[in-house]
Amino acid sequence: MRFAIFGDIHANLEALKAVLADAEKHEVTNYVCLGDVVGYNANPSECLDIVRNLDCPVVKGNHDEQASIVDDLVGFNPLAEEAINWTRNQLSETDKQWLRDLKMVRQVRDFTIVHATLDTPHKWGYVFNQLDAAASFNYQHTQLCFYGHTHAPRAYIREGSVKSQLLDKLTIEPGKKYFINCGSVGQPRDGDWHASYVLYYPDKQLIELRRLEYDIWSAQDKIIEAGLPQRLADRLALGK
Repeated sequence: MRFAIFGDIHANLEALKAVLADAEKHEVTNYVCLGDVVGYNANPSECLDIVRNLDCPVVKGNHDEQASIVDDLVGFNPLAEEAINWTRNQLSETDKQWLRDLKMVRQVRDFTIVHATLDTPHKWGYVFNQLDAAASFNYQHTQLCFYGHTHAPRAYIREGSVKSQLLDKLTIEPGKKYFINCGSVGQPRDGDWHASYVLYYPDKQLIELRRLEYDIWSAQDKIIEAGLPQRLADRLALGK
């Protein structure tokens, strides 16, 4: 068994295709999505169709939530707000209902998935440091949890105290708990523009971060052609 765990696609079709092609090369048997399928980029419907057709476990992200309701936007900056309003007009009612029906937290096999935090997943808090991670560890009932939302891959490890480290290859050890950010498929924010996702090998107890090139220029052109803010296209190449 081999898992591809990915999230924060944000309607970047080119990046999503690159991730799934790489996962296929690595003979992935199971897919898991950490939410925010839509938002920011120019192919929300296409990305949603792909994820839905994978028929895999998916949790709801804040952009998924806001794109699927009619209420006024809450907690979004003007750039994100403009993208969400545009996205709402691109999605069918079937798409929106699928997003509305997503759960906030799920257990998959022997690990947990969430978009933001485990302590208050519906409030969309960010885990940026050990203190933030500690709050989620208090609600983590499995050894391993994967999350997204910050768009930056990182591992938090609890063995008494909570430690933080960059994610590359990580071996899961007995007696420790792990809260793992898989980075972002469609809009990385760690200074590296390459699409990010994680391979998880349960039999080896191994987690491997993957970074991939994709057709970023096509993704940028689509943003501009759609009439979305230029800043959304520019930031893809900056990785932030």
